[in-house]
Amino acid sequence: MADLAKRFSQNPILSPKDLASSREGLEIACLLNPGVFTFQNKTWLLIRVAERPKQINGVISFPVLTGDGIEIIAINENDPDLIADDPRVITYKGADYLTTLSHLRLVCSDDGINFHQPEGYPLLQGEGPDEVFGIEDCRVALIDGTYYLTFTAVSGDGVGVGMRTTKDWKIFEKHGMVIPPHNKDCAIFEEKINGKFYALHRPSSVDLGGNYIWLAESPDGIHWGNHKCLIKTRKNSWDSKRVGAGAAPIKTEKGWLEIYHGANNEHQYCLGAFLMDLDDPSKVLAQTEEPIMKPAVDYELNGFFGQVVFTNGHLVNGDELTIYYGAADEFVCGAKFSIQEILSNLKYKLTE
Repeated sequence: MADLAKRFSQNPILSPKDLASSREGLEIACLLNPGVFTFQNKTWLLIRVAERPKQINGVISFPVLTGDGIEIIAINENDPDLIADDPRVITYKGADYLTTLSHLRLVCSDDGINFHQPEGYPLLQGEGPDEVFGIEDCRVALIDGTYYLTFTAVSGDGVGVGMRTTKDWKIFEKHGMVIPPHNKDCAIFEEKINGKFYALHRPSSVDLGGNYIWLAESPDGIHWGNHKCLIKTRKNSWDSKRVGAGAAPIKTEKGWLEIYHGANNEHQYCLGAFLMDLDDPSKVLAQTEEPIMKPAVDYELNGFFGQVVFTNGHLVNGDELTIYYGAADEFVCGAKFSIQEILSNLKYKLTE
């Protein structure tokens, strides 16, 4: 199947150089995977901004949140206790650390292409022991006038799903970690089904099971249960290593359409789609066999971590689906799709 994405000619629409660091002594290493929503007749992105100290030859340094600020840890790159073969994560004396510290930052646009950081809106930063390594990859769902923010909360204790809610993007209610480690990629449906909230999420298993997409339900959007496994990795496929949900599922006449990411053993990240029943989203009706989008151009192939297209945010306008995505773990980009074209590329499962 051909790549279905019609990439913005202006890509990348945001690069690290386009924003200022959050504090002196840090630099922006990469921009990643924005949540997307509309507010006050504008398009908004809630971008993951990953920062680190300016690097010095022979030394690897990285930031960690403390109770009253940020601590910079510096390690000689020749230290025998250091494992640093992944640009995203290092291991030192048996403990894992992220090479960057991420926060979430709001930018907005009148045309969906040219974005700026407005005044008067806070940075969303890690708070408390569950978020000392930062917060990442936020999905945004609007339900009954409230925006639900589900993001990855990271600490040395693990990676779980944190939640905050807001109505005005200035005052936020914190709900703590709503799904415990190891879990991420939580996308809430923007409509209740039979009176219940539903969400997709991705627990991870090293020894038994795998990195699969699960479904959960909730009476209030905060407390989640009745978890069911929906989508598994596929051997010898583009999504053989891990799969995870993108943004909120899209309601179509044929079912709930979800754009998801998959990665293979070479850590190449592509996008695919699957379809769930409108009345019972635990029933998966169809799935794409091949990616609808895969890394193909320079800014997707080369960057902080290349061979990556990754989304957790989109806008729907009739048949037009505008996906904002992270490219090569460094740039923010945009692409347009036809929903009907995606639906036509689904392969339906055999019914019993």
